[in-house]
Amino acid sequence: MTDGRPAIYTAEAHVTGGRAEGHGRTSDGALEVDLRMPEEMGGTGGGTNPEQLFAVGYAACFESALGAVARRGRQETGDVAVDSKVMLVPTQDRGFTLTVVLAVTLPSVEDPEAVELVRAAHQVCPYSNATRGNIDVSLTANGRDVEEVSERATEEQHAG
Repeated sequence: MTDGRPAIYTAEAHVTGGRAEGHGRTSDGALEVDLRMPEEMGGTGGGTNPEQLFAVGYAACFESALGAVARRGRQETGDVAVDSKVMLVPTQDRGFTLTVVLAVTLPSVEDPEAVELVRAAHQVCPYSNATRGNIDVSLTANGRDVEEVSERATEEQHAG
């Protein structure tokens, strides 16, 4: 599973009851949650769900990747915030997929550096690497679409 490379960390969890009326707990007891179907999906609410857990995990992981990229480049990021949305989307074959939106705010970093930091973090983040090619992930840096800015910068370089 790791191509012969040793894992540097392994998270373990135990879940019973699934997303509808379930319960989840990590092996170290640091996280223990009641799992409930959201009201928007006909559930009772009153607990968390896999999409919320994924949203928190991805945002936290992405922020850490951003910090690592900044340190490597000897850049200061100041206060960083990552707002995440994870959407459960039905597919045509009656399955489901996810769509993710990560809005990264770096108040101390100006464009285009903020965009480049977010783009670089997306290449380093384990969640980004796990989802790349599998689900749609949309990124913004200080309110600017990361891909849109990249395409505009490329067009400006070719025009100039």
